Amino acid sequence: MKQRLVIITILFLGLFWKALAQSSNNPPTALQGSKIEFIKSEHDFGDIYQGDVVSYVFTFKNTGNMPLILTNVQTTCGCTAPSWTREPVLPGKTGEINIQFNSSGKSGIQNKVITVFSNAVNPQARLRIQANVLPRP
Repeated sequence: MKQRLVIITILFLGLFWKALAQSSNNPPTALQGSKIEFIKSEHDFGDIYQGDVVSYVFTFKNTGNMPLILTNVQTTCGCTAPSWTREPVLPGKTGEINIQFNSSGKSGIQNKVITVFSNAVNPQARLRIQANVLPRP
């Protein structure tokens, strides 16, 4: 009985060792899919006056190996309006998300988050804008 247990243990360890050796010899496979990478993910408008409408264009690149499609861009309030590249972005190419912030009725420091949804392997990305809204002189 002990002899069988020793043989089974040796066989198990041998198979385990072989599997471990094979997995370390094979290089990792390349990532399959699209991947969104932003050149800059935050923008500070600095001081603006109440009622000003300001905008900023966030540029992104598809660093994956499949076409990238943005499915939605959501903002945290109605004062921030997005528009974005609607056609598929091919690998290695860039696209844009234009964010427009309307400071009417706002005062003080404003932080807004924009969530980007896509078919990428990283399917959600977050962008941020900030402004210090001053009263009109």
